[in-house]
Amino acid sequence: MSTKPVAMIVGGGSGIGADAARKMHEIGYEVAVLSSSGKGEALGKELGGLGFTGSNLVVADLEAFVAATMDRFGRIDAVINCAGHGPKGDLLSISDEDWHLGMDYYFLNVARVTRLVTPIMEAQGKGAIVNVSTFAVFEPDPDFPTSAVFRAGLAGYTKLYADKYAAKGVRMNNVLPGFIDSLPEKEDRLARIPAGRYAQVRELSETIAFLATDASSYVTGQNLRVDGGLTHSV
Repeated sequence: MSTKPVAMIVGGGSGIGADAARKMHEIGYEVAVLSSSGKGEALGKELGGLGFTGSNLVVADLEAFVAATMDRFGRIDAVINCAGHGPKGDLLSISDEDWHLGMDYYFLNVARVTRLVTPIMEAQGKGAIVNVSTFAVFEPDPDFPTSAVFRAGLAGYTKLYADKYAAKGVRMNNVLPGFIDSLPEKEDRLARIPAGRYAQVRELSETIAFLATDASSYVTGQNLRVDGGLTHSV
């Protein structure tokens, strides 16, 4: 068994997930990184950990990833769930198939891996799950309809999970980014952000690391906005 804590990053090939993997490595975690592109496998190996190519849409891939992480390290202390981009479009033009795909991308991606890692964390007596969500949970954005709908559902799931597992030392929280500098800047979006700029990816990784570690040991069931003031609801 690893003498260091272990973080699994699901969807860590690029963007927020990849930087979160780097951040967790920097603070002393062993890392296991999954992505469908192969970039996560390369990154995991670069960081001296486990790299795995697979999809968070495929239960068998997640089962194999969890098994490989346990075989390699013998423990799982944190899971960081990132998602790709699901279907977009005019609200009424989105097909049933695309709504179901959105649910796969933005909600079931978390539910699938949570089923697998919760028994491990329960047996350890502690663990943290951090889900990268969206500002649109609180203020739905027509540019991201399936994300807004299903990540609002994820917020409800997170509360239910926190209620059930807090006493067992297992926590779940969501990070809600605004616009990130990995996206092209648009003047209309910039005008909406009180901070006057997009977030740097590392600003999200710092928050993820806080929620994934014992620094936040009394925080669970929360939706933490990291959006430069973009949302205005209380």
